[in-house]
Amino acid sequence: MFTPVILAGGNGSRLWPLSRQSFPKQFLALDGQDQGTMFQRTLARLQVLEHAPALVVSNENHRFIVAEQLRVAKMGSRRIILEPLARNTGPAIALAALEATADGSDPILLVLAADHHIDNEESFRQALSVAQVHAEAGRLVTFGITPTHAETGFGYIHCGAAVEQGGFAIAAFKEKPSPVMAEQYLASGAYLWNSGMFMFRASVFLAELQQHRPDILAACRVAMDHAEADSHFLHVQAEQFALCADESVDYAVMEHTAAGLVVPLDAGWNDLGSWSAIWDVGPHDANANRLEGDVIAIDTYNCLVQSHHRLVATVGLEELIVIETKDAVLVANKHDSQRVKDVVKRLQAEEREEFVSHPLVNRPWGHYDTVDKGERYQVKRISVLPGECLSLQLHYHRAEHWIVVSGTAKVICGDIELILSENQSTYIPLGVKHSLANPGKVPLELIEVQSGVYLGEDDIVRFEDRYGRLAK
Repeated sequence: MFTPVILAGGNGSRLWPLSRQSFPKQFLALDGQDQGTMFQRTLARLQVLEHAPALVVSNENHRFIVAEQLRVAKMGSRRIILEPLARNTGPAIALAALEATADGSDPILLVLAADHHIDNEESFRQALSVAQVHAEAGRLVTFGITPTHAETGFGYIHCGAAVEQGGFAIAAFKEKPSPVMAEQYLASGAYLWNSGMFMFRASVFLAELQQHRPDILAACRVAMDHAEADSHFLHVQAEQFALCADESVDYAVMEHTAAGLVVPLDAGWNDLGSWSAIWDVGPHDANANRLEGDVIAIDTYNCLVQSHHRLVATVGLEELIVIETKDAVLVANKHDSQRVKDVVKRLQAEEREEFVSHPLVNRPWGHYDTVDKGERYQVKRISVLPGECLSLQLHYHRAEHWIVVSGTAKVICGDIELILSENQSTYIPLGVKHSLANPGKVPLELIEVQSGVYLGEDDIVRFEDRYGRLAK
């Protein structure tokens, strides 16, 4: 028996424009298989194994995405641990270990990233069984990926002496190498890619963290002692957690511990860290293209082309990445796909909306899609899940018109309560308290037309909210 710890706090900047700050890659379906998002599939591949409910560590801003994807996939978890800000994998795992031991138990933890692709799940589970033997004996196990080529984008683990029941002592961790050094690592047969996956007993990890980085552990303990809990989430105290060093678990513990051990994993692993990695996992057509969506490719070879909203046609292309979304198009050389992060940095520096979110924005009650936007107006398509509702709120700078397309809407506008059905509409004046709910059993779809001098999402004053956003 073990407890999965799913680290779901990354931003996936190298997969822009599909991955955005408000909806990063772990919550997307990226590998061409209709089996759920990367986060959902990470949990699904553990279902045939005996394990306790998972601990999920995620960003505070993504809490409702995590909860909704768990609900849709019918996957249970313990209370979701919410980081108020990103502090890398060392503090994130410390939070999970502290929560796992809070009731006096001391489970084996299997730490997984939420966005990895595993092709051979049976080989993955066999490696887990080997690692669990060592973890139960007090070792801190990491999984090393059997390299398939001289990769310069990964860190490496230098394997030491073989140990009984499988695995190797860790001779050294190596940073991302030069091309020449990567070739030497591959030829030696003594190096594995560093996967960022681990298995160890919670108390052993905490003891090693206390020995090597007591400052991180101390800050995490205080942050957890002052955390606020509700039925679904554990909100880690921000002020104390901010004192943690931004440090990976490798730097904080694994490079220093004498209890480390690496178990090889040859399971078609890919961290899907770039668009070229997405091309790698296929499927491919006869010209080695990976094409998704409405795409016509003529004399096109070794390309990744994704269309999400309209027809994309290519002629005479080779080794290119073309990603079309509703509000942005990326065209890049496949061999330069790591440099997409430079585009993201530029968008962030210029405070562009395309850095933060898609036109389609997920909310705990459903989602909305921006259809059109001008200087003093904005049109949205809003979808409210059955039984859900928007907060009781008002706007100081805009009025709204709601037109029901399908489903049933329960509307509160000032002192008036209305039930609206298909083709009916209502008007929400500026400065009037209002709310919208779906009392039906099918999604409520409506068109919202906003008009006013300011249309930003921060023009919301909430008075009642079932999702705990009154302070937002």
